[in-house]
Amino acid sequence: MNSALRHEEGIAVVPGIAAGPIVVVEALSFWGGVDPATGTVIDVHHPSHGASLAGAVVLMPTSRGSCSGSGVLLELAFSGKAPAALIFRGPEDTLTLGAIVASEMFGLGIPVARLPEKAFAVLSCAGEANILPDGISADDGKIRIPLCAAAHDNLRLSPGDHRMLDGDDGVAAQLAMRIILGMAYQQGVKALVDVTRAHIDGCIYAGPANLVFAEKMEELGARVRVPTTMNAISVDYANWRRQGVAPEFGEPAARLADAYVRMGCQASFTCAPYSLPDPPGFGEMIGWSESNAVIFANSVLGARTAKHPDFLDLCIAVAGRAPLAGAFLDEGRRARRAVAVDLPEGADSSAWPLIGYLVGLASPDRIPLIKGLARTSPTPDDLKALCAAFGTTSAAAMLHVEGVTPEAEKMGCHTEDGVVITREALAQGWRALNGGPASVDLVAIGSPHASLDECKAIATRLDGRPLARNISVIITAGREVVTAADADGTMAKLRESGVIVIRDLCWCSITRPVFPEWTRVVLTTSGKYAHYGPGLSGCAVRLGTIEDCIEAALTGSAPARLPGWLW
Repeated sequence: MNSALRHEEGIAVVPGIAAGPIVVVEALSFWGGVDPATGTVIDVHHPSHGASLAGAVVLMPTSRGSCSGSGVLLELAFSGKAPAALIFRGPEDTLTLGAIVASEMFGLGIPVARLPEKAFAVLSCAGEANILPDGISADDGKIRIPLCAAAHDNLRLSPGDHRMLDGDDGVAAQLAMRIILGMAYQQGVKALVDVTRAHIDGCIYAGPANLVFAEKMEELGARVRVPTTMNAISVDYANWRRQGVAPEFGEPAARLADAYVRMGCQASFTCAPYSLPDPPGFGEMIGWSESNAVIFANSVLGARTAKHPDFLDLCIAVAGRAPLAGAFLDEGRRARRAVAVDLPEGADSSAWPLIGYLVGLASPDRIPLIKGLARTSPTPDDLKALCAAFGTTSAAAMLHVEGVTPEAEKMGCHTEDGVVITREALAQGWRALNGGPASVDLVAIGSPHASLDECKAIATRLDGRPLARNISVIITAGREVVTAADADGTMAKLRESGVIVIRDLCWCSITRPVFPEWTRVVLTTSGKYAHYGPGLSGCAVRLGTIEDCIEAALTGSAPARLPGWLW
């Protein structure tokens, strides 16, 4: 045994046998970052862009970004393009859950291990590795790292938990509880917690794996036992045929939505569930998935939820129980890094997605306390943009804004270190996300879903003027917002100018031909879509101000430039 590793024991989170070349990558969102058909990294902002993870022993500190990464991993397993094994340096839930579901439901083995820092560093320098349930060997046995099983004896279960686990509440509830416990064991939690509501992210059709999981759970008798909303889906449910969506995509996407509705979920179809009537209250324990929704619920509403991966969200809704870990606990809500932002006077709404994006880069693995914004008066839409952009670059389930968010004073008083985002860093960040051709083919609004106020802002600025030739302006919004915009005349004003408003799906799930075929350059106000869009669409996607978007809509052009508040 390598003497440097004699006391460096890792944990076999999902035990199994595998072998392959070692590929080391920085934290990565598999959804929007890895092609589920090939295993290739498609995130153009990631240093491993273009690398193949198929068949590799992938070493990654942790994952980040979307909760849908679990679905991408299952899709990769179905297609035979999954990593041979996943090895993390710290806690990781999203891909781990995908591996648990692959094993529990479909007998597809993707071993997952967690290593101490020193062992992870040593293994990162090796060329290949063999994984067994009790250890990892690399470079012809020169490196050996023992693995132990995750502890099972610390978790206290209620009588109701035992009944579900014994099958008294049916096969689906039993399977849901087994998956929940698989997650709880690797998290090292001591108890489960009742949740009052859930939000499903796994209803996005990323491929057959999502549909197979949902229909299998329905076949087994799954029914949600707490009020459960649904994320945006992958088609405009009522109109996809008229929009020209191919049946081979539209039909399974609609089937997936139908399966969740039949299991008792509300057909809300929005990635902004916090904007629905009766949002969660302060301190309420909820079981939400979808990264921006989780971060907003924790950070703005003061509700409590971990960032639950796809598939675990349904299991929690079926069981009404979740692992008592992460942001459910005070300790999991404390800010560990102070991020001071040197925000210029006069900053407008375009500052918030930029700040969220850069704060996520500055605090990729821990909850930040954002300082320097106490004098601002952000709107709910500003905070939505902040949370969504933060969720693309950080793995944390929440953030605090000094003087703005509910628990900033209580949970942000003992940060361990600090960084500063200077005005120059803000300008550099904007240039990085705004760069690209001046000519624009598509203006994309609504990632996350646009609010009624955002729809009104576009309608007011266009003021009935027609769009420029050969440009499209598309807003994605939830059903509740579309209904309200119809009722107050906003929709009529948007249609007068030629703006298209689409419900049920959002930019992170939109596909051609709803996404115009001829598009090469996209302008968006969303930091989230500016990050994920290039990999998802194959287009140049630029972050712009709302004024940039209106200029592009009316002229077909908006040159890359700093917003006025950054001059």
